[in-house]
Amino acid sequence: MSNTWSVVTGGSTGLGVAFAERLAAEGSDIWLAARSEDQMQEVAARLESQYGVATRISTVDLTHREARAAFIAEVTAAKVGHLVNNAGFAQLGHFADSDPEGTSDMLELNIVALTEMVHAVLPGMLARGRGAIVNVASTAAFQPTPNMAAYAASKAYVLRLSVALWRELKHTGVRVIASCPGATATGFWANGGNDDMMRNRRSPEQVADVTFDALRKHRPFVVDGTLNRAMALATRAVPMGLQTHVAHFITSR
Repeated sequence: MSNTWSVVTGGSTGLGVAFAERLAAEGSDIWLAARSEDQMQEVAARLESQYGVATRISTVDLTHREARAAFIAEVTAAKVGHLVNNAGFAQLGHFADSDPEGTSDMLELNIVALTEMVHAVLPGMLARGRGAIVNVASTAAFQPTPNMAAYAASKAYVLRLSVALWRELKHTGVRVIASCPGATATGFWANGGNDDMMRNRRSPEQVADVTFDALRKHRPFVVDGTLNRAMALATRAVPMGLQTHVAHFITSR
């Protein structure tokens, strides 16, 4: 990890901080990108003090194309050894009641920004013959999910893109993994508009540990949590209509 940056989007809170901490603990310099400058400064100061790594922060809203393009130009010019595409959000509730502009912003962040970030770092990684990309998907990626329909669809894209890239890059020294957490104890639910949904939540640190263990084993994707893994595996044998019925039951509780 020496002499390269680890870029973590959504690096001000929650999963982003857990991923950054894990990378810093292994000696990587950390480049955080998010909208909240104050929170990133606090995280960066703690990582520098605790792990002796260099840090860099970029205050950017990745849903905005012009701001994102400027940030991506900086990333493209840097030596990036690891990318964690963690930034993302959901709209919870019935699709008909959701804000169309908010849905577009969600897809811009969850799909377009993520894809552009991979494009930015991949050529350099391939030239060096090493690197790692972690794309944060979700257990929602495994089935159509009422009450978070567009979000689940966006995460299905992330999962399938990541697994396809894993195969394309398998013998290049560059690793790609889709991390698929279930309900996690972050601000995700409150930001999505329903903090009462799916109260049995794993910690960000558990997700980071499971993800990096699977990355070392060169797996294309990993599902965090035993119950979550069982449910994701079950979708392979269950008709889509029944999958959707079960998902609707869970997200309506």
